[in-house]
Amino acid sequence: MNHHAPRLAALPPRFGCLGDWLAWQESLHVREIELGLDRVRAVAERMGIGRPGYATVTVGGTNGKGSSVAMLDAILGAAGYRVGRYTSPHLVRYNERIRIGGDAVADDAICASFDRIDQARGDISLTYFEFGTLAALDIFFRSGIDVAILEVGMGGRLDAVNIIDADVALVATVDIDHVEWLGTDREAIGWEKAGIFRSARPAVCSDPQPPQSLRRHAGQIGSRLLLLGREYGYEMAAAGWSWWSDRQRFDVLPRPRLIGDFQLQNAAGVLMALQELASRCPVTRGAIEQGLRTVTLSGRFQVFSGPPVWILDVAHNPQSAHVLAETLRARPAAGRTLFMTGMLRDKDIGGVFRAMSGLADEWHLVTLAGRRGATAAQLADHLRQLPEEVPMTLHATVDAAFAMLGATAGSNDRILVFGSFLTVAGVAMLLERDGARPVAARA
Repeated sequence: MNHHAPRLAALPPRFGCLGDWLAWQESLHVREIELGLDRVRAVAERMGIGRPGYATVTVGGTNGKGSSVAMLDAILGAAGYRVGRYTSPHLVRYNERIRIGGDAVADDAICASFDRIDQARGDISLTYFEFGTLAALDIFFRSGIDVAILEVGMGGRLDAVNIIDADVALVATVDIDHVEWLGTDREAIGWEKAGIFRSARPAVCSDPQPPQSLRRHAGQIGSRLLLLGREYGYEMAAAGWSWWSDRQRFDVLPRPRLIGDFQLQNAAGVLMALQELASRCPVTRGAIEQGLRTVTLSGRFQVFSGPPVWILDVAHNPQSAHVLAETLRARPAAGRTLFMTGMLRDKDIGGVFRAMSGLADEWHLVTLAGRRGATAAQLADHLRQLPEEVPMTLHATVDAAFAMLGATAGSNDRILVFGSFLTVAGVAMLLERDGARPVAARA
């Protein structure tokens, strides 16, 4: 493994646009993904950004990370804190990955940071994701934020954000995904995700059935692990929901603005994390209520009004697909339900399709470009393994499927777009082009 690969002959576009920088980064490192902390930590130390003075929450997990990050950001922002938020991947624009005070950072700030990183790295080769992580930390360091929320890109133990020793670590859920990097079962994956825990610092898990490996690792390093149903919990009620811990209780809380009963599980973990962060960033009940009422998150059961109605969701593994299916069942359509999906070949396509079985009147399968993209024909092979026989149409591109569905769907129909971020992002951009806007979510 060459951690110190020589520079490419081509120089980075120091005075170019953000797109130039990103294209150059994708060509810089031999591997698209290379887990490990040595290279990114060395560059962070050279830049003086590896030991921030602001409070930090690191958020990992298979599913629920994005929702948890969004709720943390909304509540802390409502409490008056200047919040930095780093997430990946982006849906439409790269700038979505780095936000301060809820707003995406501008191109020129990101480009300036990339230039500083390139100057500091010397002969250390960095991946696309590592450049982005360092840029977020650099921008946060220079922006005088009070607290940063860092979303793990993949796994945890060897993910670039793990160079920061978080004040509180939160693991939302643990399920099977990225098996080529993290392992083939929940125990192996749980151990990787527990890598964001720190000795003598609190860790929160909002998965109701955490793997033993996650619990064991916390005990081995001396991290105080707070578990859903043990140190804290929640209860649904007609008038809202209640949350409790060993130290406090909140009754009749508003439901999160994000759609789905499962968001209460995510919200419960968020409130536990905030309780543990209270010595540095205390929040009031009023801030909690405001944050829950105003939180938004693109691409998670995001509804665009019609006709026809479009629903965008980045569910791309069996666990998230089961949650999506439950949410759909709880909200029957007046007309037909039409599925549009494109997936990456290295995902559990069969597991995702089984979870969504029985809910679609038509399937529209899309070929995704790139070496990891599955073809529509490959998706069709998986769909034919289901016991149901549902009409399917194969499309060469997202644009082609979008155009056909827009032309043929009835006014009472709904179109669910799910799967890869690439699929959902493509449709989001097309809807934006056509002037469609997301409607306010109601739990």
